[in-house]
Amino acid sequence: MLKANLLKQKLTQGQQVFGLFCSIPSPVAVELIGEADYDFVIIDMEHVLLNPETLENMIRAADALGLTALVRVPDDDSKTILRVLDAGAHGIVIPNVEDADSLHRIVRASKYHPDGERSLNGGRAGAFGKHSLVEYMAFANQETLIVPMIESLRGVSAIAELLAVDGVDMVLEGAADLSQSCGVPWQISTPVVQEALVKVQQACQQAGVPYCAIPRADGEFERWQARGVHSFVLGDERGIAFRALQARRNSLIKN
Repeated sequence: MLKANLLKQKLTQGQQVFGLFCSIPSPVAVELIGEADYDFVIIDMEHVLLNPETLENMIRAADALGLTALVRVPDDDSKTILRVLDAGAHGIVIPNVEDADSLHRIVRASKYHPDGERSLNGGRAGAFGKHSLVEYMAFANQETLIVPMIESLRGVSAIAELLAVDGVDMVLEGAADLSQSCGVPWQISTPVVQEALVKVQQACQQAGVPYCAIPRADGEFERWQARGVHSFVLGDERGIAFRALQARRNSLIKN
């Protein structure tokens, strides 16, 4: 059964929150993140092959630990969004959002009437009809987070229109793909990329919508904090695990 969205509560209260992308398709990976006391996990379906049963079990693992589970969907397909939310996800992260019309459609696909047109279902998220499904619809509309990612110059230019869409709960930066859009792939620290990120963050601050940063270089976390940012994604567990494994081995190798 869908429970209260603890991440949404913390965002509303202005608390500092930390999340991780989950790129290893296993409930154990989600458990590791939860036991490490992160506030939320973003299960990745954009870059990871993930079957529906595994996804549901990863969300179930997050539920067991009080970890808010968001899912980065591969695209804005309404049927994909429907299945992810019916599996019990507390929200969706949408890659490379660039225009308000598509974001309107995403919100409507994610919400039940009267806020949208999500198909009705009494499955896992609705406790299989154990309680009033009408009350569940209103609760789901309230608790489901919609998080667009800004990953292109077009998205940066449209940020004011995107933030005006009713139902946007948080904006997540996508500096890696944004750097490619700027013509400097993987050169995330260059001024053109950093200035675009700050433009998006300032627009979010003005609109009262939380901005989620992904600090990568030394000092970035503190700089985002100084700008008033409270939400952070600290990379993905796959990359963190690889670097830790590599460092452990290298620490024992003698020249």
